[in-house]
Amino acid sequence: MKTGYLIAAALFVSTAAFAGDDDGAALFKQSNCGACHEIGKKAVGPSVKDIAAKYAADKEAHDKLEKKVRKGGAGSFGTMPMPATPKSVSDENIKHIVSWMLDQK
Repeated sequence: MKTGYLIAAALFVSTAAFAGDDDGAALFKQSNCGACHEIGKKAVGPSVKDIAAKYAADKEAHDKLEKKVRKGGAGSFGTMPMPATPKSVSDENIKHIVSWMLDQK
């Protein structure tokens, strides 16, 4: 009986991990990132695919982008500054959004 519980727990944890990554697109929309960024073409800010391409070989990309999304910044894709993300968007949600963005190649 204990084995059954362990298997069920393992399946739940692995499913939850995948669901979190899939939620990146929903969190992107919910957090209003789409007001400035589109998936495949430049808008006010760079496209998600351009961001993913630029940071594809950067091993520190995830950490860099988490900080940039949280605090804002400028200069990576031109002079248009990116505003800081409101505190209403959790750090955990930013991690999911950044992971999803970097997977959009």
